[in-house]
Amino acid sequence: MATEPKHFLVTYNEVHNIIKRSARKVEEFKPDLIIAIVTPIFITLNSGFFPARVMRTFLKNPTTHGSVPIFAICLSLYEEVPGVTAEQIGSQVIRTQWLGPEILVGKRVLIVDEVDDSRTTLQYAISELQKDVEKAAQLLPEHEREGAKTQFAVFVVHNKLKPKLGSLPADVSYYVGEEVEDLWLDYPWEATDIEEHDRLALAQKEA
Repeated sequence: MATEPKHFLVTYNEVHNIIKRSARKVEEFKPDLIIAIVTPIFITLNSGFFPARVMRTFLKNPTTHGSVPIFAICLSLYEEVPGVTAEQIGSQVIRTQWLGPEILVGKRVLIVDEVDDSRTTLQYAISELQKDVEKAAQLLPEHEREGAKTQFAVFVVHNKLKPKLGSLPADVSYYVGEEVEDLWLDYPWEATDIEEHDRLALAQKEA
């Protein structure tokens, strides 16, 4: 019989403060735009969207000095989505929403997710976006291609200290808000009763 994983509850304030502390390092990358990795759960989106929005509060576009725009890609690894078989769940990343590469060509792109678990989703996102950008860059006049190089970086709120199934290219900057044990992280945006979630999170800390 499988053992129930140990849960760890995370509050909105904790996520906000982790991102605030991390923003100074991430700012060194000078992102032109942010891509949130989100997960389709019925009609709601979770995962990277809330952290991406908080991160934007502490970043400014290096060219315009205005807010850094946020885009989203929807990827599913563990969730049930239409057309996905039981064998695919947990073993294959499914793309349900994507971006046209034209907006990424020549940009500094920060990819944001809530947690780096197996690194499978992050590897897929970086690999596929890089392929699309390279194809789009090849359509440019040859003299414009050198200046159209796209750079990627990754920020995750939590990185689980466990062996990874995926990997990231050496030229992709990787920023972590907080290292954690291999626990089941319960984020506040997944809670249906936020007061109860916060009460349990406080009790967890006091235990």
